[in-house]
Amino acid sequence: MKTVLFPYGKEHIEYSFKDDELLAVLDSSINSYKPKSSPEGLVLSAMKNPVDSPKLKILARGKKNVVIIASDHTRPVPSKVIIPNMLKEIREGAPDAKITILIATGCHRGTTKDELVSKFGKEIVQNENIIIHDCDDTSNLVNIGTLPSGGECIINKIANEADLLVSEGFIEPHFFAGFSGGRKSLLPGVCARETVLSNHCSEFIDSPYSRTGILDGNPMHADMLWAAKKAKLAYIVNVILNDKKEVIYAVAGDLEMAHKRGTDFLLSQCQAPKAEADIVITTNGGYPLDQNVYQAVKGMTAAEATVKKGGVIIMLAKSNDGIGGDHFYHQLADEPDINKTMESFRSRKRNETVPDQWQTQVLLRVLMHATVIYISDMDENIIKKMHMTPAKSVDEAIEIAKRLLKTESPKITAIPDGVSVIVK
Repeated sequence: MKTVLFPYGKEHIEYSFKDDELLAVLDSSINSYKPKSSPEGLVLSAMKNPVDSPKLKILARGKKNVVIIASDHTRPVPSKVIIPNMLKEIREGAPDAKITILIATGCHRGTTKDELVSKFGKEIVQNENIIIHDCDDTSNLVNIGTLPSGGECIINKIANEADLLVSEGFIEPHFFAGFSGGRKSLLPGVCARETVLSNHCSEFIDSPYSRTGILDGNPMHADMLWAAKKAKLAYIVNVILNDKKEVIYAVAGDLEMAHKRGTDFLLSQCQAPKAEADIVITTNGGYPLDQNVYQAVKGMTAAEATVKKGGVIIMLAKSNDGIGGDHFYHQLADEPDINKTMESFRSRKRNETVPDQWQTQVLLRVLMHATVIYISDMDENIIKKMHMTPAKSVDEAIEIAKRLLKTESPKITAIPDGVSVIVK
């Protein structure tokens, strides 16, 4: 018997496999990596030794208007560890500067005050100037140029007006941008919805380079990097987390080169060999990344890379915050033929992208490859309308899968954390 723990919300679901049914467990060695210091020690060390950049306090000298782009409530960035150290260094270099923390919501809902307190702590929320980006607030957006893709690069005015723009974030494998972190704080983080839609067009989503762990040739990454450079994002502090959401590695410095150092480290730790199976069980890494169905698509793509064509993906995502987007839901639920929906997406030009199309397109791609059984706290009828099969336990899901596959002895691959593994 082999027991595997699958993150689910803030807890874990434990499942014991028979020796003859478990083909492989695809895990990242990042979860066994021993960090060289405490989380704060790692961040401080990175900031003392920035990659291809002066220290933040030197960059801050003479600056009057400093903006820190910070992650929103959907990202497990340990802002309590990062932001105080960034604020300290900025004030060492520019004691009188106005500092704004700009929350990079992208096209997500606005972060609540309680969520801000959870991220930053009461002291920062009470004492710092925090602004939440709104991608639809045209009065606070400005056009700074044309992306390589041809879309207009429209960003938050607060970011554009800064005389020093910096960001915090974390780096993990990303299912179409290659990796998160770095330039993604700017695009999609603080861009207009129009800009995000153009970058997330069906053509780019379909690109074989728009996949987990790939930056070279990735058209989405090219847009994002161009936008960040155009906006003069001067310095980043990014961390890498293990499955317990603990900081195990940190980088600071130049937007591009510090990010590359982080992605190189990730590639050395999180690649796993494909283990093609009838059934693949995966997750979205637990809270906060499995709060809705929308985000859970990411974890499904890891399973997609190793499940047999016509096989079954069992996805565990608590989804306590619901679906994650009305557009996303209706694009799936309102049309019974997923092939028809996919064709409608692919027929659209870059400037015709509609909200949430990219996420739906990736989920459709997964569904055209394998059946998805979805374990969650969601209403079962909603899951069915989204072309997935609901289940309440791993046992139930495996029994459903056996019936679908018409076999009592399927081979199973387990991916305990689908957002931390790059399947090769």
